[in-house]
Amino acid sequence: MLSHYKAFASRRRDPATKREAVLQTAAHLFLEKSYSRTSMNDVAERLNITKPALYHYFRNKEEILLECYRLGTTLIEEILNDIASHCGTGLEKVEAFVYSYANVMTVNFGRCVMRLDEGDLSSDALADLRNYKRKIDRRLRSFIQEGIEDGSVAPCDAKIAAFCIAGAVNWICQWYEPEGALSAEEIATQFARTLTQGLARRPRKES
Repeated sequence: MLSHYKAFASRRRDPATKREAVLQTAAHLFLEKSYSRTSMNDVAERLNITKPALYHYFRNKEEILLECYRLGTTLIEEILNDIASHCGTGLEKVEAFVYSYANVMTVNFGRCVMRLDEGDLSSDALADLRNYKRKIDRRLRSFIQEGIEDGSVAPCDAKIAAFCIAGAVNWICQWYEPEGALSAEEIATQFARTLTQGLARRPRKES
């Protein structure tokens, strides 16, 4: 956490760097203490700054949380656009999606949002959060449907398949430990392989 404090140690530091330091610190605290038990004062103390200085960047902790989620989903959307442009079959796109999404679920931004109790959010913030989730869900379904149409994915209900994949990957944030036996890369690779194997169309056996 010392690196986040150092972002505020110099008045000459880029404001964007300071804003990122707030987000990184808050995400760490949301995981450490839970979102509901973390206050703006906790974030300010961890960064060794005053609360007025913190309010210069964010009005409240809900705004911090939504920005964490926005950054995570923006990253995922950029990855999805890259997948759509450079991957071949629908199944390959699903595999790349799972790998990328699983990686996001191992970083603090992704983990703190997925471990959130939605009851802690205002109705407006909850609506924004669900809108972000719907965007990702639609892209995943489109990759599955593309795979069904190009023959790389076995015929299935794309909606149910997407729910199964998202549910499995989202759960990573509940048990992942940075110091665990498997690295984030290894977890993402195994998830991508395992989840897409169940979707892959099997060649017909010769009678």
